[in-house]
Amino acid sequence: MNTQIRLSLHEVTRDNWREALQLGVHPEQQHFVAEHVPIAAIALAKAYIQPGGRTWVPYAFYAGTAMIGFITLAYDPGSINNYWIFHFFIDQHYQGQGYGKQALHLFVQFIKKYYPQCETLQLTVHPENTAARYLYMGAGFQPAGFELGEEPVYKLDLKQH
Repeated sequence: MNTQIRLSLHEVTRDNWREALQLGVHPEQQHFVAEHVPIAAIALAKAYIQPGGRTWVPYAFYAGTAMIGFITLAYDPGSINNYWIFHFFIDQHYQGQGYGKQALHLFVQFIKKYYPQCETLQLTVHPENTAARYLYMGAGFQPAGFELGEEPVYKLDLKQH
């Protein structure tokens, strides 16, 4: 595990979007994260198009100066519980080093600090993605009891976390 390197989180912008397009997962993991590659291209398109009327903001995780992962926040401004994580992954070259757990924790702390009105953070998990389910549940996410697009929804109550 490479947990001695602290991760940082930065919005994907005109300065780093090309680098984000280079990130990816192992081919057998692709269907867990997005239907198309590169994954960041889908997230950037959503940021522009804003499906569901939500605001979509893509972020990249860095270990030092190396971009190692990606996540997208989708939310309804003014809402307290319509905040969603989409397209969260650690690049295939950096998996298995403890970055996923650290990145998820960093993102939750980021939401608490910069979106203090957010009371509930939600995400979906592909039914076959056992590793992700354990990661999310270890971070305090619990099954919400319903599905979105045939994937179970998990939620994190930020008031209690």
